[in-house]
Amino acid sequence: MGKTLTRKIIESHYVSGSMTPGEEIFIKVDQTLTHDINAVMTYLAFEAIGLDRIRTECSVSHLDHNLLYVDNKTPDDHIYLQSAAKRFGVHVSRPGNGICHSIQISRFGAPGKISMGGDSHTPHGGAIGMLCIGVGGMDVATAMTGVPMRLNMPRVVKVNLTGKLNPGSNAKDVILEMLRRVTIKGGLGNVYEYVGPGAAALEVPERATIANMGAELGATSSIFPADEQVRKFLKAQEREEAYVELLPDEDAEYDEYIDINLSELEPLIACPHQPDNVIPLKEVERKPVQQVFLGSCTNSSYADIAKAALVFQGNRVSEDVSCTCAIASKQTYKQLVKDGYIDMLLDAGVRLLEFACGPCCAIGQTPATEGIAVRTSNRNFKGRAGSPTAKIYLVSPESAAATAIKGTFASAEEIMGEDVSKLAEIKEPESYPVDDAMIIEPLPEEEAKKVEIIRGPNIKFLPIPEQPEQYLCAPISLKGGDDISTDDITPASAEFSSMRSNIPLMSQYCYHRYDPEFAARAKEMGRSIIIGGENYGQGSSREHAAINPMYLGVKAVIAKSIARIHKGNLINHGIIPMIFEDPKDYDKLDQGDELEVENLLDQIPTRRVLIKDKTKNITFYAKLELTENEAEVVLSGGQLSYLKKQLEAKE
Repeated sequence: MGKTLTRKIIESHYVSGSMTPGEEIFIKVDQTLTHDINAVMTYLAFEAIGLDRIRTECSVSHLDHNLLYVDNKTPDDHIYLQSAAKRFGVHVSRPGNGICHSIQISRFGAPGKISMGGDSHTPHGGAIGMLCIGVGGMDVATAMTGVPMRLNMPRVVKVNLTGKLNPGSNAKDVILEMLRRVTIKGGLGNVYEYVGPGAAALEVPERATIANMGAELGATSSIFPADEQVRKFLKAQEREEAYVELLPDEDAEYDEYIDINLSELEPLIACPHQPDNVIPLKEVERKPVQQVFLGSCTNSSYADIAKAALVFQGNRVSEDVSCTCAIASKQTYKQLVKDGYIDMLLDAGVRLLEFACGPCCAIGQTPATEGIAVRTSNRNFKGRAGSPTAKIYLVSPESAAATAIKGTFASAEEIMGEDVSKLAEIKEPESYPVDDAMIIEPLPEEEAKKVEIIRGPNIKFLPIPEQPEQYLCAPISLKGGDDISTDDITPASAEFSSMRSNIPLMSQYCYHRYDPEFAARAKEMGRSIIIGGENYGQGSSREHAAINPMYLGVKAVIAKSIARIHKGNLINHGIIPMIFEDPKDYDKLDQGDELEVENLLDQIPTRRVLIKDKTKNITFYAKLELTENEAEVVLSGGQLSYLKKQLEAKE
């Protein structure tokens, strides 16, 4: 039996465990990445571990998310992160260089490597034949120690792409079609491996759009073969020496099969408030649009922006629309300037923003009250754009440009007519302007040891959870519904993002938009338990959605199901993730009910916990879907305590 590309990479990094899907394995990690609004906790954790230097091949600290300095907090964070990187041997991509995922594959990535990143869209790197996995910051800190990382062996799904995208359709429509079929929960435990003649024709940035938004499927990762397209991309980056061909075997067997004919795809749109709420663009109700955003790690490549510019050529942004554009990187911007596309955008009335994530995570460009925003980014959860009343729609750059011109939802063909065929002529450049002056290289180890780490007043301690005890008795501080996102738990915006290095401050805003009274209530309770519905903790990898509740005394989350990355963050930060054995028990519980667990430490290894609702005098069971290692971490009181014990045992 032949091997999948995913299995080949995992086998080459395998340390221990079972290669059976769903079973726990441990693998060696080559690269890590972090970004500024999540990374302070990562480097505080690495400091606490006590090593002098990272033990990965390459780790990069990207300062790319919050470049809107509303006060001293974010610049303090950036100074801390830059000094910590110098101290521990980490590369730094400075503010203004570009968005982390674009920079990582352009300047650092290589086929066959495994990368873990403190951002859910880390699978972007699958575009060049890497296995890239989004995790929480504590997992990144662990990976940087060089210890093998735990992973549930994924199922591998073959996505066979045939045909060719029509002009006016985009790789964004491929992943929207996947979301329409698979849903936001359907990809849990899977790696999606894109192959076939349709995949071979897609350029690396197109592949990156698909791999990037695979995170919205709940997938472990997505990956494309390292083929001629990857060689071409790395050559254009003056890094052809990093290329190695890496393909699945022709007779590889997969756990599931999906076929998509690219020729049959039409422009699609994800409607509020989930990325899988997908319909054909032509079927959406033609409402007036107030805001259009071109950009994000998902769709801000050279070809993406150039195609949007071609749609804008000879047209102007509607007077009722605010249209902004954030390009992937300084490198991409310079090439677009050279080829005249930036002039097309400016002439149309498009406003250019920093080369940063920005509006995607509510850092600037918040929509108007009950406003309709059309974006090329990857998520449209309620509140994701900074306004809980706004309605966000997700489309391709071509459709976004047409919408900005029309003032309502529109496709490129509606604006360009027969000239839409010109979009097919736009390709990525054969060479990019390479200038790594905004990347700070690591210092030699002895010199690095002399670096002083600079901490501004906003940078507070990393909270360390308590170990669980045999007896747990605590009230329910929150009963949430289905699909609670990490944006619901830790709200996004320039203001809130700047607080993430200060947990005592940030925790005051825990669940701020979902339940404004939660933080005060949980603090008053002292110890508490959260009840959730399906897909609890979906979305961004931000581990603050676990740290803040832990700091407020939350000891366990009991839900119908928990998203992969968030479940890992709960484990790492001392909150026990439990799943209702019978989902109907969810309906029996209410906020304020007092729950009791006896002999908790004895029950954790059995993976089944008996819980009593003392208020209603009923009992129910919860499952602990934990691997052996995860159970050990839970019993240790979190990953930091567990890791320090492991490293001490080796010395």
